[in-house]
Amino acid sequence: MTRNIDRWAVKHHPYVLEYLRIALGIFIFIKGVMFISDYRSLQHMIEISHFQGYAMGIAHLVAFAHLAGGPMIALGLKTRFACLLQIPILIGAVLFTSFGKGIYAENYYLVEASITLMLLIFYAFYGSGYISLDRKLRDNTKDILY
Repeated sequence: MTRNIDRWAVKHHPYVLEYLRIALGIFIFIKGVMFISDYRSLQHMIEISHFQGYAMGIAHLVAFAHLAGGPMIALGLKTRFACLLQIPILIGAVLFTSFGKGIYAENYYLVEASITLMLLIFYAFYGSGYISLDRKLRDNTKDILY
């Protein structure tokens, strides 16, 4: 009976969730590239920061998390772990950089960060899904063990 349920789940799997995860990973990677390439804005952010000594380290940490975590989410490799690393960054983006401006049409950064945060929380629970390297590696280890 469980094989029939598994077979039905594979056949009727909502692939839109897989494509959304892939798009989310690509989006996060692109945001990391944009974060690094906008050096003047990064330098200005560090100059106005109250934590100038820590700001450069935090900026490098955010860039590395986006550049490494984005492809991991897109490929479905340790998706829950990669999402959990991104969630504090996006909470910071929502609370500190976007939230003070309010919800207006010109403040699309708040909407963008909020949607990204909700998707990261969803995939932290949902996992990598069917089209993923996690599933491929899990299936290969089952073949080896049996």
